[in-house]
Amino acid sequence: MMRIHLEGVGIHAPGLVGWEQAAAVLAGRAGYDPQPPARLSPALLPPDVRRRTTEHIRLAVEVASQAVAQAQRDAAQLSSVFASSESDGAITHNICEEVARETPEVSPTRFHNSVNNAPAGYWCMATGARGPSTSLAGFDATFAMGLLEAACQLHTEAEAVLLVAHDTPLPEPLNGVRPMTAAFGAALVLTRDPTPRSLAALDIDIAQPDAAETALADAALETLRRGNPAARGLALLAALARATRAECVLPYVAGQRLRVTVEPGA
Repeated sequence: MMRIHLEGVGIHAPGLVGWEQAAAVLAGRAGYDPQPPARLSPALLPPDVRRRTTEHIRLAVEVASQAVAQAQRDAAQLSSVFASSESDGAITHNICEEVARETPEVSPTRFHNSVNNAPAGYWCMATGARGPSTSLAGFDATFAMGLLEAACQLHTEAEAVLLVAHDTPLPEPLNGVRPMTAAFGAALVLTRDPTPRSLAALDIDIAQPDAAETALADAALETLRRGNPAARGLALLAALARATRAECVLPYVAGQRLRVTVEPGA
């Protein structure tokens, strides 16, 4: 088992905009209204850079900014883990259409936005972060893989790690193969040791093989959780929002499950 600590949370999804509002919904203190949020325009990105980015990239930068601000951390000093199951599907679709033409002309900007570490690159350039940054994908286990990667870094070399999980729907015909109900992004600032700003401790280990992943009681929130790989982390976020000791089980690889026990304020 590994214990890590949480200092900041960011979230952006239909009906869940910022941690303060989202925590009230996830804890059951407010109703859930899954209205699409406004188009993102992260202040961290200069206007000329924002014009070159996509919804997928802006989503990652937005939630990362929220989490770092709550943690009162210097973003330039943080290592980072960016977790996305499908990267930027809209860009992938565009490139596939272009290369199918008789004389394809793939935009260099679209090409560099298509790779899985593009959001991490924009984040690091915008914040001046020079520490290690990892980008990974793991189908429906993507959130759990990102969390475990961050925890391993904290127990080997890093004092604080920013975890960003983000996925956006794919256009057709890709959506027919890998459907997603809505865009979802969440970010956590995690530390090796507790600090005066710690919101909770997280104990992470592998669950028993027959453990069922934790579902959400609200049907609409459960649809969001199951409809986006990054949103598999909603079970953990709901446990954090309730601010009581709780255990949640997240889908991991090869049929395994990751168990996370939340100790508020630890």
